[in-house]
Amino acid sequence: MEPRNPRRWWILVVLCLSTLVLVVDSMALTVAVPSMTRDIGASAQDTQWILDSYILVFAGLLLTSGSLGDRFGRRKVMIIGLLLFGAASLAATFCTDPAEVIAARTAMGVGGALIMPSTLSILITVFDEDERGKAMAAWGSVSMLGLVGSPVLGGVLIDHFSWHSIFFINVPVVVLAVLAALTLMPESKGPWQKPDPLGAVLSAVGMTALIWWIIEIPQHGAFGDRSLVTLVVAVLALGGFVVWENTTPAPMVPLGLFRKRNFSGGSLSLTLVQIGNGGLLLVLTQYLQFVLDYSPVKAGLAFVPLAVAALIGNGAGAGLTKRIGNRLLVLVGMLVMAAAFALLATVTADTGFTVPAVALGLLGLGAGLAMPAAVGALMSTIPTEQAGVGSALNDTIQQAGTALGIAILGSLLTSGYAAGMPADAPAAAKQSITGALAGAQGDPGLAATARDAFTHAMSTTFTIGAIGVLAAAVLAALVLRDRRSEAVEAPAQEAGLAV
Repeated sequence: MEPRNPRRWWILVVLCLSTLVLVVDSMALTVAVPSMTRDIGASAQDTQWILDSYILVFAGLLLTSGSLGDRFGRRKVMIIGLLLFGAASLAATFCTDPAEVIAARTAMGVGGALIMPSTLSILITVFDEDERGKAMAAWGSVSMLGLVGSPVLGGVLIDHFSWHSIFFINVPVVVLAVLAALTLMPESKGPWQKPDPLGAVLSAVGMTALIWWIIEIPQHGAFGDRSLVTLVVAVLALGGFVVWENTTPAPMVPLGLFRKRNFSGGSLSLTLVQIGNGGLLLVLTQYLQFVLDYSPVKAGLAFVPLAVAALIGNGAGAGLTKRIGNRLLVLVGMLVMAAAFALLATVTADTGFTVPAVALGLLGLGAGLAMPAAVGALMSTIPTEQAGVGSALNDTIQQAGTALGIAILGSLLTSGYAAGMPADAPAAAKQSITGALAGAQGDPGLAATARDAFTHAMSTTFTIGAIGVLAAAVLAALVLRDRRSEAVEAPAQEAGLAV
């Protein structure tokens, strides 16, 4: 047995900082969008590209960057990603028009794709199985704090400075993470193998087209002329990728991982959860600001129950994993999450914040229990030499689930809201609750109708979210196996073969 790295907990701090910069940037930007678009004169289409350019590049390059980390060194690839992300963030503070912001966000997407797989792959190579649960829980807790705290931070920065500060805040975090990585973190890589350029191109084209197709569903439909072309490109590229990876002697991605039930079950369960979670913050933030009339800062603070409960769940889960196993922990956590979504589905325009606060607490507790356990179960199946690309494969599947969730829940919310508005309502009021409230000056009846229509549509989206998480719980219970279960099954299978 190899001795434990004496600096492993300091290394975990570096990994948490590296992940935190990605989470904070994405969530804080959502708060900054209104003031930024006004300042640079961005159209609705420009705004969409500012948000989507990052996710398209990020998702498209995850598999390739994971493979690069395994081949050339995970620390090296992570540091390059941090430097690129920091430089692009700094450049964004000088942007004066939409095209410049889109270019900066694209470069940040490349940097993010280099960072994300490396953090998780370094974690599983530095920590052995006995300590990995605690490390995963700490890593997840920091991500959750960033997810919840970044809208608050974004609101404060915008109130006191400008939207440029949203990007500038990344720079000192990146500098600290790079210095710590160079000082504390050892290099790790897999054995050298032949490069797979065709696999890299097919995965990048396929994933970019798939995410782009999902993003465009609410506006152009799933099978409209434009969407259909994108979907065909995605299917052909990803289909070609699967065929190629199964036939080439040196595949970039070990698709054989999906034959391991903990990897396939964990990945698919997390994807279903991400479909439910995908639109949660987006939908609830609108509810808090447009129905309850919260300010951006107050809306961000409203998610504190989610963060606190997630920290409790992470702490409890780290201790329970050894005693009851990942499978039961994932099942219990996801059932609690499904209950939270079901409770959110009961919210109306007159409910106030008490019910959402309880639901957010349950959601955080369930996620704190389930998510690190599910990731731990699937990552335990990945050979150390393939940690980077295996982590990237998991990240990519979840990224597709998140994008699909935002598209599905966003589309349901928009169509449900429009259907709930009266036929004689102004066109702008029927398009969005923002348009309704802006045009309801002196017409409290229109504002009340818009809030009722929005919360009714919101209930439908959360019902779908509950179903998705419940399906994930059932899948986890049926497919996942704990280490001791596998140990019992293996001799039984061998005995059966010997007879």
